[in-house]
Amino acid sequence: MTLKVAIGCALVCALATSAFAQKTAVQSIEEYRALLQDGNPADLFEAKGESLWKESRGPKKATLEKCDLGKGPGVVKGAFLALPRYFADTNQVQDLESRLLTCMETLQGFNAAEIAKTDFGKGEQKSVTALATWIAAESKGGKFNLSQAHPKERVSYEVGKRLFFQRAGPHDFSCASCHGQDGTRIRLQDLPNLTKNPGDGIGFAAWPAYRVSNGQMWGMQQRLNDCYRQQRFPFPGFGSEVTIALGTYLGVNSTGSVSVAPAIKR
Repeated sequence: MTLKVAIGCALVCALATSAFAQKTAVQSIEEYRALLQDGNPADLFEAKGESLWKESRGPKKATLEKCDLGKGPGVVKGAFLALPRYFADTNQVQDLESRLLTCMETLQGFNAAEIAKTDFGKGEQKSVTALATWIAAESKGGKFNLSQAHPKERVSYEVGKRLFFQRAGPHDFSCASCHGQDGTRIRLQDLPNLTKNPGDGIGFAAWPAYRVSNGQMWGMQQRLNDCYRQQRFPFPGFGSEVTIALGTYLGVNSTGSVSVAPAIKR
């Protein structure tokens, strides 16, 4: 055997071994995810959210059963699949969580600004997350179809797109640094390309989700805040135009994707 042939064989073996190891790792992660689906703790948050929707609460001692999430007062099924969207009563594009704050303030008398300032997982923020979990579950299996009919919805999409590609911070990161191309991975975890439709139950179509690693239920607002944390950016405010615009961009890109929310994540 010549030296060139020996080197060639060694390279082929090395590449084959690497590909096999990579495939095995991906398969293992998929098996792990499949195991997680059995007994999703999100079920507990769903039950809590439904109870909160029907419970008379707040200074006005009222329920949320007249809350309009875009399909008419009290209509829950299908609403999640069209959010964020424009609401005439607030003259704003709102996502599910910011819209819930509006209803909690107008119907029940809570202070929406104070709730928005509360840390995730504390106080009435827990209620917002539970409500969002139940509402998302009511549309599980449906396909996303966000509107771009209103000028403010189109502006929100374009702002979200610019924010997605905006590089800044100490590491010069952007959302697109991790989610702007196909076939990328971090710590053996696939990173979906969110500049286009990533497919059923991926990215936007998987949140709210229960995080096994910290035992918490996360809504989309917390998911986006954590993305900013990982980029070493300052946290955006809860329900800010920044996070809603990003949600609009991701949601429109996910048109036709099937929602699996509330999902379960590592």
